[in-house]
Amino acid sequence: MRKFVIMGVQGSGKGTQAKLMADELDLVHISVGDVFRWNVQNHTKIGAQVRRIVASGHLVGDDLVESVVRTRLTEHDWNYGFIIDGFPRNARQAEFFLESYDIDGVIYLDLPDEEVVRRVLARRLCSRCGLDYNLIASRPQIEDTCDVCGGALVTRSDDNPEALAVRLSEYHAKTRPVMEIFQRKEQVAVVDARRSVLEVQAEIRDQFALPSPRAMAR
Repeated sequence: MRKFVIMGVQGSGKGTQAKLMADELDLVHISVGDVFRWNVQNHTKIGAQVRRIVASGHLVGDDLVESVVRTRLTEHDWNYGFIIDGFPRNARQAEFFLESYDIDGVIYLDLPDEEVVRRVLARRLCSRCGLDYNLIASRPQIEDTCDVCGGALVTRSDDNPEALAVRLSEYHAKTRPVMEIFQRKEQVAVVDARRSVLEVQAEIRDQFALPSPRAMAR
């Protein structure tokens, strides 16, 4: 059983890299952001809380994040392991996580702030089916229209320069100290996230002695 944490600032490709690992290594991809978005889209009480917090540009509080993660992991559908992204975000969450789970490794996707801004402000989301697009790397065939369901593509409410500046400030203040905790206790792979998706994935696999990505093996 393999258990990984993947970390990095918004726009660094955590979800993409985690999904590649999950699909090829039989891991369950646990995205805290996806759990919160599901709650927002389904108008739950948690969703209402998250909507207010995100619209103001802040990160969701420790208690709510820890509760969601704990609940998700108790489902125990991860027979061969998991890779979790979006958690932990600060020292308190890291300590909580290490007390509860034996982690095989931590992947840190390193991305400069200027590249974060460029990537995040190019993101779009289908208002109907929720599919993600990026106007830099994955443009729709028809402008502002989802290729799958024809829904309108919209900008996430928190993908604006003001909210992004707040998130970056909070990230540097709270999240990076988590690395010090993990580096003392776990194997940490720091990977340059400016490269292509497959190049980043290949380095992750190499650092943890995992099988090469199938797309590169062909």
